[in-house]
Amino acid sequence: MTALRQRMIEDMQLRSLGAETQRAYLHYIHGLARFYQTSPEQLNLEDLREYQLYLINEHHYSADSVNTFVSAAKFLYNVTLETPWPERALPRARVPYRLPVVLSAEEVAAFFEHVGTLRYRAALMTAYGAGLRVSEVVALKVADIDSGRMLIRVQQGKGKRDRYAMLSPRLLEMLRCWWRLARPSDWLFPGRRADRHMQAESLQSVCREAAQLAGLHKRVTVHTLRHSFATHPLENGTDIRLTQALLGHSRIDTTARYAAVSPNAIARTQSPLDRVVPRPGTRTRR
Repeated sequence: MTALRQRMIEDMQLRSLGAETQRAYLHYIHGLARFYQTSPEQLNLEDLREYQLYLINEHHYSADSVNTFVSAAKFLYNVTLETPWPERALPRARVPYRLPVVLSAEEVAAFFEHVGTLRYRAALMTAYGAGLRVSEVVALKVADIDSGRMLIRVQQGKGKRDRYAMLSPRLLEMLRCWWRLARPSDWLFPGRRADRHMQAESLQSVCREAAQLAGLHKRVTVHTLRHSFATHPLENGTDIRLTQALLGHSRIDTTARYAAVSPNAIARTQSPLDRVVPRPGTRTRR
């Protein structure tokens, strides 16, 4: 490990960057160094602009990926190397606004019918039943399940925040079935080694396979289950502030986008056309 890489890791740790963020930053800086076959210390701003264009035009990276590179580069040069670059030195790509993919209640039921093992079915039901992220599901411990208060404690979720998620009776029943079968002592969903939890990649793989077996023509990930959890209560009239708290969103506008993908709410809304234009076959007064 180079001294620069070690220094950057320490700087990220001192600023409490998440493990995923640290891995992503190191990945993009490693790609930069490999592209120029030299240490990033030897590069200037024009070199980075050229590499950013290379990512866009040659590798066709998404806007999100390009922006992650920009964040990694700014951290390395502004923080670790203390390079006084202007704030807008590396422009960020505009990220297209896309509505989240949401499954209907019928699609969710079909999905779970094709999850083959109790272990993964319990984990995926936790993602949907409590609205958890995949990283939060796999990191759950047995002690996080509070059946007395019907709550799930999510420790150090996104943004390094603890919160409580709902524990439905149906989910508790499933988790009890899983516990009686496997008797986990620490991690609720242990991995192949008892001292480690299930890998997020394994859960994502099972999720994709179940979606294919169920004949769902949508791109389904574990996060799709979270999107569906967020949308279905709003369709049933749940207050958006409560949904915000359950999802652990710090901003209400992040939660509000789920109201835009609620097909039931859209279907119940009357179009102004229906009020001003008569139905076919209806006579109008002259």
